[in-house]
Amino acid sequence: MTAEAQTRTTDREDIARRLLRSSAKASFDPLVEIDWDAPVNKDLYAIRPERISLYGTELWDTLTEEQRRELSRQEIASVASIGIWFETILMQMLVRHAYDRDPTTNHVQYAYTEIADECRHSVMFAKLVDKLDAGFYRLDPVTQFLGRVFKTISNGPLTFSGALFVEEILDQLQREIMADESLEPLTRAVSRIHVVEEARHMRYAREEFARDWRERGAIAKAYSRFVLGLVVYYSATRLISPRVYARVGLDPRAARRAARRNPHWIDTKTWAARKVVATLDKAGAISGPGRYFWRKAGLLGRRGAPAA
Repeated sequence: MTAEAQTRTTDREDIARRLLRSSAKASFDPLVEIDWDAPVNKDLYAIRPERISLYGTELWDTLTEEQRRELSRQEIASVASIGIWFETILMQMLVRHAYDRDPTTNHVQYAYTEIADECRHSVMFAKLVDKLDAGFYRLDPVTQFLGRVFKTISNGPLTFSGALFVEEILDQLQREIMADESLEPLTRAVSRIHVVEEARHMRYAREEFARDWRERGAIAKAYSRFVLGLVVYYSATRLISPRVYARVGLDPRAARRAARRNPHWIDTKTWAARKVVATLDKAGAISGPGRYFWRKAGLLGRRGAPAA
């Protein structure tokens, strides 16, 4: 029996019914749940220092403690910015997924429920960026264009594997943030809401990906693997905008090079992606030419690191 055949799923309507019930019990309005008037505590890190892209590098050693804490806030703002970008793409893909399906089913109603969640999350991330005094870290024109293409050409496996990738990366980082009382309270509050609600989204995406993937032929799977590799590469390598480094007085190009070669940062990305890598690799979705992009993005261990 192949790994793909071993992937188990729950009845589509049954799992959607459970997710709808969970949504009714544990959904949040960030505008109400979070005290947006409270000042950001600049004496605290927004994320653990060892998760910052320059941690352990020579450039890190040149920064004062104040600059390091500021860099932590800017990097969180950058991750939130790409979160808004991808959630906007995901909302459009979910609308397309629901478009031809029966809206009286639990499955489609949960798709609508997730779209509503993602709308609130995008507003929450936008307010977080504003409170961190970072400004929106807009993606480069090439990535912005490719995102527009991806949401247009994605099939079922791409929609849900792409969603699972981005959501799992954020989930791992935010689970660590929300549990660490030494970190800045606002980022912990945002992380808590996102973790609770994204747990449902990931279950929905994981089940739907596995169900759809099994029904695809060899050509569709090869296409999906390659496009997914591109999506993963552009998402993972844009998590931290080079402009964050300028905010702490560093040269953006030099700092970006240092981050790309930083074994601590590669390890962080590998750690954050480990669950989704295991899920998709077991299904056979990380292979062929697409696997090259996973390695190049630094998500399969240090072998993916660029040469010094």
